[in-house]
Amino acid sequence: MKIFSPPRSLRHPHLQSIFNSKGPRELRAKKLLAGMHSQPLTLKAGDGARLLAEWDCASGSCQQPGDKLVVLLHGWEGSSGSSYSVTTAATFLAAGFDVLRVNFRDHGDSHHLNAGLFNTERHDEVAAAIGDFLQHHRYPSVVMAGYSMGGNFTLRIAADFGPQLGLKYAVAVCPPTDPFNSMQAINTGSFIYRQYFYRKWRKSLHKKLRHWPELDYAEILASARNLDDLNEYFIPRFTRFERVRDYFASYAITGERLAQLAVPAKLIATEDDPVIPIEDLQHINGSALLDIERQPHGGHCGFIANWRGETWIEQRMVELFNDGLRHPH
Repeated sequence: MKIFSPPRSLRHPHLQSIFNSKGPRELRAKKLLAGMHSQPLTLKAGDGARLLAEWDCASGSCQQPGDKLVVLLHGWEGSSGSSYSVTTAATFLAAGFDVLRVNFRDHGDSHHLNAGLFNTERHDEVAAAIGDFLQHHRYPSVVMAGYSMGGNFTLRIAADFGPQLGLKYAVAVCPPTDPFNSMQAINTGSFIYRQYFYRKWRKSLHKKLRHWPELDYAEILASARNLDDLNEYFIPRFTRFERVRDYFASYAITGERLAQLAVPAKLIATEDDPVIPIEDLQHINGSALLDIERQPHGGHCGFIANWRGETWIEQRMVELFNDGLRHPH
């Protein structure tokens, strides 16, 4: 196994985690985005739902698509335009892969598209949106990668819809394994992550309400002070679950959840992740096709290799996909 060993000045897990989307990586992403010619798409996601995506092609124009596609999924309250999404897409493009960056419902600039709120059970609509794209754009080789929540979605989509979508390989970077434990880690860890996710989710909910005032939850947004307040209000009212813990259990990848995986997959986790407890990995009873890679450093999805904002994980995924396509299971 290749080991990520950052310079000492970048080794702290909070620095790694923050620089996943801020600092040098954000500056790098802005420069890269200026040179990308992304094609915006609205994809059908079943039951009238629609999801937004960006399509980029290694040739520079999607009038000439290649033969290898990476479907890239962002994390919770991120988007296809997040720094890590953009830099990762640019790395794949440079390696000869076309890239489809898919936004979850109510992520990116998509709050106006669907009346129902995002929830983490909706991996089926993400799979349907990918299927809609692949119906119109045929690729001999399709792989998928996701960061954080996008990694969790990636593994569940690979397990439930992988053969149907023609997936050849999947990589999940720092996915929530037991989401209840991840929320506990956020609640008991550094205030940085509590405030970050609370403010991002609250801002997203305000945006949704402006487009769909009939959802009528302005009062709770005015009174909520933390993630627990939001979870305790929104989960019983806008999901099929009465209890918060049952909702979190619905998208856990522990136990036998990935036992039916029919697509080779790699789960890459870090031992210093401040929001995903590494101990939860031992509760996955996965398929023989799931390989788990534990890295000593990297924080939450960071893997920042230098002060230029370049990352180890992007090249690692290129290597994994190239090897997986050369030596299919």
